[in-house]
Amino acid sequence: MAYLTDRKRVEGLGAAGSGTTHHWQQTILSIALVVLIPLFIFTFGTVLGGTYEEIVAYYSRPVPALIALLTLVVGWVHFAKGVQVLIEDYVSGSARKFMIVATNCVSYAAALAGVYAIARLAL
Repeated sequence: MAYLTDRKRVEGLGAAGSGTTHHWQQTILSIALVVLIPLFIFTFGTVLGGTYEEIVAYYSRPVPALIALLTLVVGWVHFAKGVQVLIEDYVSGSARKFMIVATNCVSYAAALAGVYAIARLAL
């Protein structure tokens, strides 16, 4: 290791081997949410207060259903990755592993439930 240059020492992905990848994923998800959240508010706001039949008819169209679907999935994946960072920073030992697995299961289950709900409305 004494013969490595400074550049060679810092060229990796960080101490854990995945820090840079995780950061870029969070950045991309954040940019996607900056676009998706206003679109979701705009599309959801038009049917807010409508009857069930109006909402089903509205989300039967592909664009509102796709915007809602993408917002839910991207939001929950972003949440899962963000909570993972918090747990890694503040929890230690075997509780860390358990909490990461538990929050990932809850996050992806909620995303799946959202996909199922939108699919039921759209189809």
